[in-house]
Amino acid sequence: MSEPSGPASRQPALHRDWTQGSVVKNLLQLAWPMIVMEATYMVSQLWDMKWVGRHEGENAIAALGIANLVTMLISTVDMGIITGARAMIARFIGEKDNQGARKVAAQAFIMAAVWSSLVTVFGAIFAGPIIRIFHVDPAVVADGMKYLRVFFLGWIALDIMIIGLYSMQASGDSFRPMVLEISIRTIHLTICPLLVLGVGFFPELGMAGAALANVIAQCVGAVAVLTLLFGGHTRIKLSLRDIRLAPNIIGRMIKIGLPSLLSMVQANFAMFVITWIILPFGTAVFAANSLVSNFQNFIITPNIGLGTAVGVLVGQNLGAKKPERAVKSTWVGGGILEAFLICCGIVILVWAEPIVKFLSNDPSLVTIGASFMRIATVGYLVMGLNSALGNCINGAGDTLPNMLINIAMIWVVQIPLTYILSHYTALDYYGIRWALVIANVTGLIAYFTYFRSGRWQRKKV
Repeated sequence: MSEPSGPASRQPALHRDWTQGSVVKNLLQLAWPMIVMEATYMVSQLWDMKWVGRHEGENAIAALGIANLVTMLISTVDMGIITGARAMIARFIGEKDNQGARKVAAQAFIMAAVWSSLVTVFGAIFAGPIIRIFHVDPAVVADGMKYLRVFFLGWIALDIMIIGLYSMQASGDSFRPMVLEISIRTIHLTICPLLVLGVGFFPELGMAGAALANVIAQCVGAVAVLTLLFGGHTRIKLSLRDIRLAPNIIGRMIKIGLPSLLSMVQANFAMFVITWIILPFGTAVFAANSLVSNFQNFIITPNIGLGTAVGVLVGQNLGAKKPERAVKSTWVGGGILEAFLICCGIVILVWAEPIVKFLSNDPSLVTIGASFMRIATVGYLVMGLNSALGNCINGAGDTLPNMLINIAMIWVVQIPLTYILSHYTALDYYGIRWALVIANVTGLIAYFTYFRSGRWQRKKV
């Protein structure tokens, strides 16, 4: 049966009912701003790596790689809050309960404010000891500390910004967050090289300059997000009356978000373990792995953007009692992602060396990084489906199965294979990347099995 494509499908995105009309059209129209938004953010990370590497060399790239691991681990709490809020907001919007969605967004801001205040204080104090855990060269420790101490000072602004952006996305408005993210990252991209290199009247701050560029951009973003939400320019119109504790809503958010939080914590902790496995192979191997990982994060931005759109549509359609549309949204999203990633894989197989050279001219990094990139393309055959299925289950608010699947992927498959393949086979350090590919294939089998069971469709939020 064909989907209706009448007036509902022509509504402005701010008030549009995404549970009606063509599933394919809805998915693409909701997803493309999310993809652009995530790609813009990933470009900014590569931009930081490019300029600090040019200024200080491979030690700086390695330090930034470790600093990113630390910030990713800490941000898992933020993502846990976001996962709970996004699932509930999408479900309330699907039920036409805008007041409920507004209350959830307000509680998310309260939780984020408390957490970010703790991060700002304790992060700046313990930046040095955290970096030293990795037992890296003193130069790497010094560079990492410079970056983290400045970056942590802007964590409150970062949390305000991302809670606002993802709340708007969950309500079905993906265009405004995209425009805002592009504006923020344009500021970051402009001032980063100026602060790192000391161009004109700007001070030469090196690593600290890259962090400061992020902080300045995020402060602008926080002000803009609050202006949109409290000024009535989004579907979720907040007021000061909403900023009061609602323990019942916070409890429901935690119930949904906690498994997601634990899943991300263990995943990021696993990156620490993998880092400890990689570091004995030398700074060049670790720097190459960090560089390739950041580039791959850019490549898979459609996974994040389109995957987020899948989750939003699943939540809204389940709220509207239309589970068949939730299923269709998932398969359409997975098919589009796989087609895109396979095309990217072909390009990388042919031009891996020029891609790495754009980010670093170090001969050893180019050789190792190009090989790492080519190995990663094998995983592209399943990563799109993994993203769609995982986001579908999360979007339904059924976050516990995702946590269990991720734990099994990482601790039963990836971590053991990372050590075994790199230490006891002829693959040497290339086994690190092959272990990740095998883990992704294992994850697809688990996700597909649970998705087909249909239990996620009956999850109550």
